[in-house]
Amino acid sequence: MPTAKKNLVIVESPAKAKTIEKYLGSNYKVVASMGHLRDLPKSTLGIDIENDFEPKYIPVRDHKEVIDNLKKLSKTAGTVYLATDPDREGEAISWHLKELLALDDERARRVTFNEITKKVVTESIEHPRDIDQDLVDAQQARRLLDRIVGYKLSPLLWKKIKRGLSAGRVQSVATRMVVDREKEINDFVREEYWLLDAVLGCENGASFTARFFGKDDKKLELHSEDEVKKVIAETQDHNFSIKSVKRGEKHRSPSPPFITSTLQQEASRRLGMTPRRTMSVAQQLYEGVNITGQGSVGLITYMRTDSLRLSDVALAAAKNFIIGRYGKEYYYGSYRIYKSKNSAQDAHEAIRPTNVELTPELVRKDLTPEQYRLYRLIWGRFTASQMANSVYDNVVIDAESNGYIFRSNYSELKFPGYTAVYEESKDEESDEIRSKLPELSAGETVYLEKMLPEQQFTQPPARYTEATLIRAMEEKGIGRPSTYAPTISTITSHEYVVKDGKYLKPTNLGTVVTELMMERFPDIVDLKFTNNMEENLDSIESGKRYWKEIIREFYGEFNEELEAAEKALEGTRIKVPDELSDEHCDICGRQMVIKSGKFGRFLACPGYPECSFTKPLVIEMPGKCPKCGSRILKRTSKKGYTFYACERGTDCGFMTWYVPTKDYCPSCGKTLFKPSGKGRLKSFCINEECPAFVPEDKRGYKKKSDGEKKKTAKKSGAGKSKE
Repeated sequence: MPTAKKNLVIVESPAKAKTIEKYLGSNYKVVASMGHLRDLPKSTLGIDIENDFEPKYIPVRDHKEVIDNLKKLSKTAGTVYLATDPDREGEAISWHLKELLALDDERARRVTFNEITKKVVTESIEHPRDIDQDLVDAQQARRLLDRIVGYKLSPLLWKKIKRGLSAGRVQSVATRMVVDREKEINDFVREEYWLLDAVLGCENGASFTARFFGKDDKKLELHSEDEVKKVIAETQDHNFSIKSVKRGEKHRSPSPPFITSTLQQEASRRLGMTPRRTMSVAQQLYEGVNITGQGSVGLITYMRTDSLRLSDVALAAAKNFIIGRYGKEYYYGSYRIYKSKNSAQDAHEAIRPTNVELTPELVRKDLTPEQYRLYRLIWGRFTASQMANSVYDNVVIDAESNGYIFRSNYSELKFPGYTAVYEESKDEESDEIRSKLPELSAGETVYLEKMLPEQQFTQPPARYTEATLIRAMEEKGIGRPSTYAPTISTITSHEYVVKDGKYLKPTNLGTVVTELMMERFPDIVDLKFTNNMEENLDSIESGKRYWKEIIREFYGEFNEELEAAEKALEGTRIKVPDELSDEHCDICGRQMVIKSGKFGRFLACPGYPECSFTKPLVIEMPGKCPKCGSRILKRTSKKGYTFYACERGTDCGFMTWYVPTKDYCPSCGKTLFKPSGKGRLKSFCINEECPAFVPEDKRGYKKKSDGEKKKTAKKSGAGKSKE
């Protein structure tokens, strides 16, 4: 009796193959394709423009051994299940595999796994489908559009600006967003305004602070010192009384579960992970991690999604877990259903744990630190999304004097609700400090102890961080979940944009390239045009439009712009201005410029070749060295740890692990420092001779012995230090 043929399952990665093979048993062989096996050639455009944009796909040379093995296995296999990732790119990879292995429709079956669990894997294998050609064509259209822009525009940039540059349909728009934000900052005209706080005393000796609100129940803003003086003058001879005391409850709802963009934003804010790193670690959690006693387990659902939908099975599991772990009062009472944006493809669920019972603490010993932190974030956000609101007791007190209203409010947590599990971080932490208020009643008299006027100025918009740029791209419809991370990685690797601390700043190169693109290729860098193109790709996926039609429409106008640009720029070479630094050459004294080399950016003397002095690029921190008053520079130790040291190095010897702030001690006038880390951390004075000095054991870090300090300072090369 002949032996039944084994079925072949082709996935993209070995980790995924290992997890799936465990669930399917001996009748299936699961192998990894290691990603794309067929693509456009690297050396040429690979698109026959004259033949209606017919792509010329070739096998990927580096994967010849993998291709030969798959061809051999597929010839002797029964059914070949193409189980690449459940998105456009995954669908295209499956289609390329089918073509490359010359599989007919009956043998080549497509399966997808939104989560890699035994239930989902076995159900998917039992219900295979044909390859979705609309999905494939949408991906083909994206690939060809990006190839046309990149391969047609990049040579122009090489000839007119600098070799090695690249242009891209989405990356050029992202760079423009960063450049535009920098222009907003440079053009910003600050406006003066004032805050006015009144410190009010009560008969029982207590006191509280209330901020100026307005007059006669109308909100007013103070724009000048004269306006502040007028309020002070008109209240100093009048009593203050409590006009109203309003008490109530405030309810806060949890955030929805993660989609790709919000996961990347939160991981950037809370964990300091780049979008690319976030997606890499999330892929590991999706494909499977070895869990003690269970083998390889896929811990999260597919992580490239823009849908907030959750399955009834997941919602029921969350309900049972929350009630069992925290109690009935912590459950919302019904399924929380979150509505996705209209532009969402809704092909997958939101990102969630595959098994909510596998808490982060339960699997921590089996995960790397990065995997654990990211899984804890995903698990916490999903679980919290189905929990009860947090409840706060809120009190608002209005104090009045001669018609002027000063307001104070305070909130205190009454019931934690979802915050027992998860609380979302913010891009910018508030500086407002709210203190508990004394018991007061309407009509009660209070006494003015002092007025605290404070001059302020409106601030320009903040530069983008990786998190806020992703949010802006999502809001404007630039790119899709799979493109955010590679886009930011591309614009930083090409040094169109650099990171200044956590913020993204355009380089002179990025600005020059963007200005050229805006002048000669306005459609490519137009946000609405790019958004419309994404909608066109979505319409291909839904079967409403033919993919080559979209490319034809785009290419006609683009090619005209390209020819016009080449003609207009004939004989022109655009110079990128040197980026000036605040440093001066140690040899000749010239103001140094920032250059890029094989190992990144560095400082160079502009007098080359007459003077060839260079030195590493350093980041200047706010404040001044508390020992000698020189600048404080951000440094990195040999082991990669960040510390802060005086620019004079061993001549001064100051070094600290604490972060310098822009604020100065009101007692001694020296720079204040704070612990490194997220959130609002209290600053302190490290000057031992100052009455406001904060000892090391009160600053939030474990106090080091003198021996440990000397050892650390010696290793970092910063000399001896008290810090």
